[in-house]
Order: sequence, then structure tokens, then C-alpha cells
Amino acid sequence: MEEHERQEPYLETPTSPDGEAQAANEVAELKDKLLRALAESENVRRRAAKEREDTAKYAVANFARDMLAIADNLRRALDNAPRDDASQNFVQGLDLTERTLLSALERYGIRKLDPKGERFNHDLHEAMFEVPIADAPPGTIVQVLEPGYMIHDRLLRPARVGVAKAVNGGEPGQQVDTRA
Repeated sequence: MEEHERQEPYLETPTSPDGEAQAANEVAELKDKLLRALAESENVRRRAAKEREDTAKYAVANFARDMLAIADNLRRALDNAPRDDASQNFVQGLDLTERTLLSALERYGIRKLDPKGERFNHDLHEAMFEVPIADAPPGTIVQVLEPGYMIHDRLLRPARVGVAKAVNGGEPGQQVDTRA
């Protein structure tokens, strides 16, 4: 073999103005691709961190929904328990159990919504019925059938409520949109 055949091919440096412009364009294109790839990897990293954070924050949501049924039943038992001297210790035990359960839920960012007297908000409340009542402004929650719960900044369960409506239909502007 001849000597020049064994040599590795090499890149020639552009000597013409067209070659220099082409090389500069290629460098700019590769730099742009590199910057885009770096930005994309940073976005992926941020999204993964946000997903990890959300998973840690809201991982107990399904378990918490199941626990809300227990909290509701404890409240119903307390509301319907006899208030005589013989059952006083039993009622106190139920009350302590309910407070302990609600305290445990709060430690995980789950808080109770008891919106009686507040304005109806279709994002947080579920209207079960309307009550024609004169001593409350239309759209005010007058009865809470089931309290709602939030987990951090998300709704876990809407409060099921009864909403005041104007007596005799009221003015058209005073009607409350309870269709959510």
C-alpha cells in the first residue's frame, strides 16, 4: 500500500468564504440543538420533581376518602347518642375518638370544611336542595348534610349542603346557580 492511502482522512478547513459561512451556520445549528436539548432535560427534571412532590402530598387521598366514611359515622353516632348520665362515658369516648381521627387527618394535610353560613361555592359545595327562607340571603348555606374535606389545596370531597333561596322566587338576579 502506498503511504497516502494509509493516512486517516482529515477534515479540511474551509478556505473559501462560502465554506466559512457554511461552517458558521453548522456551528450555530448545533449550538441551537444543544441549548434546546439542555432546556428539555431541565424541563423533564422539573416535571419529575413536581410529580414526586405531588405524589408525596396526595398519596393518601384514596385512603383518606375511605376514612371520611368513618368520620361521618362517628359524627352521626355522636349526634344521635343518648345524653343521659348512664351513657355519658360512652359519648365522651366517641367524641375523643372523632377528635383523634380528625387530628390524624389534619397531620396529613386533610382539613374539614363546615361551610354553614357561608356563600355557596360550586367548587367546594354540592347543593342537595334549596330552602325558601326569609332570614338568610339567597345563596347562603343554611344546612350542612355532610361536611367537605380538602387535602392541601385540592378538594377531597365537596360539602353536601342546603342552600337558601329567596322567598316567593325573589328577584331574578338573586337566584343561585346550583348546577355544577
